[in-house]
Amino acid sequence: MHYDLLIRGGTCVTPWGEERTDLGIAGGRIVTLAAAAGDTAGAVVEARGLHVLPGLIDSHVHLRDPGDPAVETLPTGTRAAVLGGIATVFDMPNTVPPIADSASLETKRRYAEAQSWCDIGLYVAGAKSNIADLAALEREPGVCAIKIFAGSSTASLMIEDDAHLERAMRAGSRRIAFHSEDEYRLQARKPLFSTGMPYRAHMEWRDEECAFLGTRRLMALARRTGRQTHILHVSTAEELAYLRDCRDVATVEVLVNHLTQVAPDCYDRLGGFGVMNPPIRGERHREASWAALREGLVDTIGSDHAPHARSAKEKPWPDCPAGLTGVQTLVPLMLDHVNAGRLSLSRLVDLMAAGPARVYGLLGKGRLAAGYDADFTLVDMGARRTIEESWIASPCGWTPFAGQRVAGWPMATIVRGHVVMREDEVLGAPIGRLARFAA
Repeated sequence: MHYDLLIRGGTCVTPWGEERTDLGIAGGRIVTLAAAAGDTAGAVVEARGLHVLPGLIDSHVHLRDPGDPAVETLPTGTRAAVLGGIATVFDMPNTVPPIADSASLETKRRYAEAQSWCDIGLYVAGAKSNIADLAALEREPGVCAIKIFAGSSTASLMIEDDAHLERAMRAGSRRIAFHSEDEYRLQARKPLFSTGMPYRAHMEWRDEECAFLGTRRLMALARRTGRQTHILHVSTAEELAYLRDCRDVATVEVLVNHLTQVAPDCYDRLGGFGVMNPPIRGERHREASWAALREGLVDTIGSDHAPHARSAKEKPWPDCPAGLTGVQTLVPLMLDHVNAGRLSLSRLVDLMAAGPARVYGLLGKGRLAAGYDADFTLVDMGARRTIEESWIASPCGWTPFAGQRVAGWPMATIVRGHVVMREDEVLGAPIGRLARFAA
């Protein structure tokens, strides 16, 4: 048989286990996981010595477009994604202006399909001003979810009170994603801190109770309304223990940052380049995140890629903005964790492919199976590399993981049968499309 593309000799991580086999691709989809030795193709990728994963998904990125092109854009951010082994991203709506209505969403859709190197889903912002429109907006093509900031990370989009949060939860039926911090506690504690305090004050201001109180409130509302929720960047041991009893209404995301960095060391080493929301916390919370991941409580892992200009991050706390780069380093860091024995490669695929597909209703992606999109991340588990800022594609040009030695590296990214990255080189032209989601 003749295919558009053959991937030969790789160890494929399928839903039923690892298997060395040949993949046949045609029309942008997987035709077979058992291509014959005599089959031909327009192009062949030799994958011997590599693991072939379903195209990995970063379901939490801020590509800042529209916004500040000196920091990030859709073209640069998705280029960073494919360099890092990511085949699909879900982009957050807190841009300038925000993606909060049909007109801004349509503009973003047209732009994304013309400029993206990988496939893309778009969040729509939930705000007090557009609650009546949320049910219609969540059904628009390319929309992965409604995103609500329940604590002040993006003030103009914030919904902090229970009455409006409940109205938003009743507006629509798809799973809704939350930044969970309690705004009232944040504002009550703010006078305790002042400009120029140590950067570690960030985790003291936005303390564990800030996050835990926000999550408890959201779970009460989810139960009252019956609305399925996805709690983003869960960062505390207390939240994770509580969410064990909320699996009927909640799914859970943790970030690679909270699995990899630990306070107060990160603030002492990185200064403003370690400041993010919710904060990086102490070792007790990092260990709780790993325990929750091993026990199956965690559904997805993301980067929360949220770049800012270097000059802005160098400001004193709290004038430095919160947010770290991460879409390009997510896969190398997680492969390093696999090599360190903290999780299996199959569990990584579950968290970064099957998990996002399940949580968001993503169609045609997330597993190696006939009929699915021909998205692949090819990784060399034996590679040893050092993360360097010269490799970073985002215009801001920095990473909090600069100088970190990792074991495991993405060698190729394939999107719908197109090889878009091979051995740190981006190939061809942007071919990204809007991801498809169940209504």
